[in-house]
Amino acid sequence: MKIFKDKHTLQKEILKSKGTSFVPTMGGLHKGHISLIKQSKKSNLKTLVSIYVNPKQFNKKSDFRSYPRNTKKDIELLKKLKIDYLYIPTFKDIYGFEPKNKVFLDKSSKKLCGKFRKGHFEGVLNVVNRFIEIIKPRYIFLGKKDYQQLYLIKKHIEKRKIKSKIIECKTVRENSGIACSSRNFNLNKSEMIIASNIFHYLKRLKKRIKKNYSLFKINKIKKELIKLGANKIDYIENYNTTSFKKIKKPNKKYNLFFAYYIKKVRLIDNI
Repeated sequence: MKIFKDKHTLQKEILKSKGTSFVPTMGGLHKGHISLIKQSKKSNLKTLVSIYVNPKQFNKKSDFRSYPRNTKKDIELLKKLKIDYLYIPTFKDIYGFEPKNKVFLDKSSKKLCGKFRKGHFEGVLNVVNRFIEIIKPRYIFLGKKDYQQLYLIKKHIEKRKIKSKIIECKTVRENSGIACSSRNFNLNKSEMIIASNIFHYLKRLKKRIKKNYSLFKINKIKKELIKLGANKIDYIENYNTTSFKKIKKPNKKYNLFFAYYIKKVRLIDNI
């Protein structure tokens, strides 16, 4: 595994290869990241992982400061996984140039997380656009847990006619059902149990509303989540996963999207 902290050195190395498969991360690596990396390695191209906690996608400085970081542990894990390249850029490396492609932000960026985290998706698309320009990956592996993010990145790539292809990978879950997330490292055992209970409640709810959509009463559901231990709920909505539009009745291609807080930790998922 070769580690790069400078884009120019990385680019010289990449030129020697037939192409790269890219797994962007903010560190705090977990089973979800491991699954993405293993999928990437199956592509038979060089696997490149990035670790960069992007300040521009955090709408609260406190959230940026508290985001789990353990680069030393992450590096050890990546060595074991035998990836080819690890890129740990500085702020200047990422933001010290003007990208050729202007960011395309689809109107769906104003929904769900976009409604509650002002500037979040602008920050995500900005950094992804820059990574793509630096690396020019053939494939980018992304998980479905951050489905809205995945959808918006795909729209940007399509609109700007970028040659990189997004590979969608299923959400990896803990045995408790909770989606693997770096933010889980900020939860204690009792809080993890709360998150598990919320997941199972919402999973049962989705089965019930498939049969009877009138059971989908948001205010009542929010009260149930508060009873289960959530401190604040940003949203609980059903969206078509192809059009990313809110549904009015159940159909085959929809997921229940939700975001809530346990203390100060914000968790998102879709089922």
